Amino acid sequence: MTTPDGFGRGSGIHGVAQRPPYGTDMTAIPFYWLPPQAAPSAPQATSAPQVPSAPQATSAPQAPQATSAPAAPAGGFDVEAVRRDFPQLHREVNGHPLVWLDNGATTLKPRQVVEAVGEHYATSTSNVHRGAHTLAKQATQVYEEGRAEAARLLGTPDPDEIVFVRGTTEAVNLVAQSWGRANLGVGDEILVSAAEHHSNLVPWQLIAKERRARVVPIPLLPDGQLDQDAYRDLLSYRTKLVALTHASNVLGTVPPVAEMTALAHRYGARVLIDGAQAVSHFPVDVKALDADFYAFSGHKIFAPTGIGVLYGKRDVLEAMPPWQGGGNMIDSVSFDETTYAPVPHRLEAGTGHIAGVAGLGAALRYLSGLDRQAATAHEEQLTAYAMAALATVPGLRLIGNAPGKIGVLTFLLAGVDPMAVAARLDQQGIAVRAGHHCAQPALAAYGVQSAVRASLALYNTVQDVDSLISALQGVQATS
Repeated sequence: MTTPDGFGRGSGIHGVAQRPPYGTDMTAIPFYWLPPQAAPSAPQATSAPQVPSAPQATSAPQAPQATSAPAAPAGGFDVEAVRRDFPQLHREVNGHPLVWLDNGATTLKPRQVVEAVGEHYATSTSNVHRGAHTLAKQATQVYEEGRAEAARLLGTPDPDEIVFVRGTTEAVNLVAQSWGRANLGVGDEILVSAAEHHSNLVPWQLIAKERRARVVPIPLLPDGQLDQDAYRDLLSYRTKLVALTHASNVLGTVPPVAEMTALAHRYGARVLIDGAQAVSHFPVDVKALDADFYAFSGHKIFAPTGIGVLYGKRDVLEAMPPWQGGGNMIDSVSFDETTYAPVPHRLEAGTGHIAGVAGLGAALRYLSGLDRQAATAHEEQLTAYAMAALATVPGLRLIGNAPGKIGVLTFLLAGVDPMAVAARLDQQGIAVRAGHHCAQPALAAYGVQSAVRASLALYNTVQDVDSLISALQGVQATS
């Protein structure tokens, strides 16, 4: 149940690993994105960061503190070397160097991805799977190598558990319209967290209405965590599916999805995890999570738009009827009977986004060439630095400060419309997002309809954060 303020009734959350103390050997601790092996110690704050001076806000959020500049993570992460691979980071906007803090909407693309897409169109254009000529074979090889890269990213040894889609939205709709139509009935329940992007809510509302099932919200706690006590109470043998974000696009919350999945499985429910905001921030292992479905969009992990991935357990995918019919998904067709191709092709009707898969493969190879552990540590330290720095801006209210959150920083500035804040920042070359972020239920829990969001990626720096803070202080001082 929820309280009148829209949050869950529980006083805490169970099973969430906390951010490690700064200076901890990152190789010696269990990371929060995998099932915890032991309860880690609580984080220890160090001195506050040195940021542009301003009076302390009376309503400043409680945020973890970081040193004035995050130390190099164990193993080393050369953010400047990474930045050199992203051409867009080296342009100007409105006469200022670009500060890209809209990564939650889309990430920038390294030159390796741009070159892979360009090479496909310039020298390697062909359809896949249906041609005997050399270019068809080459394009098919690149296409299936992209599938194998996606399988490696998600930790499955079986590339046939990877279905190409346009993005997370299409992935969720595919599951809802195929698995949902075949498995949901009158009175069945779909549990959906209140932190979800609309893409992991509206498809369930549509299929629930058709099948006369119910969508039941999992409420939030005030800091942005999912109310685990309420979740346990909501689970029952009427629960057929649980839809969870792996990282909230508006709160930054990283729920304990492995534990929540295990609980759902006790009741025979399937679990779909929206990984759109997770995969670029930390390693994912769908086998360790025991996810039934996992979805992500390429453009949020440094790949092109229009390409995404749905992972599904092989036995679950094989039991799903086709959602769309056409070429590529058939075995044989006649007016008497049509038989279908094996998975994953049965769920990939028509010509896929071949250039997009070439770019996706390049993006995932680029990412695998980095030290993911060091990159994640860099982002964690930068997030803590940014949260503490935002607390120095007068009248700024940070929405969501759950332990272990990713670098999604959603906030309000007292007396200034969020769109006006974003426009003022844009004048200084700082790109952020303003609006409801396709997560209206999450904002509504805080009594908010619109907010500003700055979102970090592995190529962001302390200087980017300092530019944001200085600009926000200027907006507040002149408003």
